[in-house]
Amino acid sequence: ESNRRGRNLFSLRRMKKKNTLAAVLMVVTTAALANPYNWPITRVIDGDTVAFKADFMPAPLKQELSIRVLGVDTPEKMPRAQCDKEAKAALAASEFTKTAVSKAKVTQIELKSHDKYGGRVLGDVILDGKRLSEMLIANGHARPYKGEKKSSWCE
Repeated sequence: ESNRRGRNLFSLRRMKKKNTLAAVLMVVTTAALANPYNWPITRVIDGDTVAFKADFMPAPLKQELSIRVLGVDTPEKMPRAQCDKEAKAALAASEFTKTAVSKAKVTQIELKSHDKYGGRVLGDVILDGKRLSEMLIANGHARPYKGEKKSSWCE
């Protein structure tokens, strides 16, 4: 019984932490809606997702948030890729984003919303005045995406 109580307590703590994070993200994204901020990018996660320094987050929450670039669909990396062609295209999209971020003199984060899972914010990354969403599409690493069923990258 004590083992079950411990698991329930652990689950309750995780739920509280997730709810706190979701509440903070809602406040941050609502207050900062569509305003670009000069928060430094800490790493590139994939072609359409980067992490940025979020030292405004209250302890004990992580001082980093991920932003998914809204309005684009990039190929998925393994293990989510549906075929080798998609996996290779995902690596190319990630490399493109890494290069664009590393070459940029000015990086800005534009917050628009939060995702349905509460772990990421949605918006755009602006590099030297150019939107990453538009750069990805123009260079063939992404497709426009407005929430409809995604097309396969394997065809």
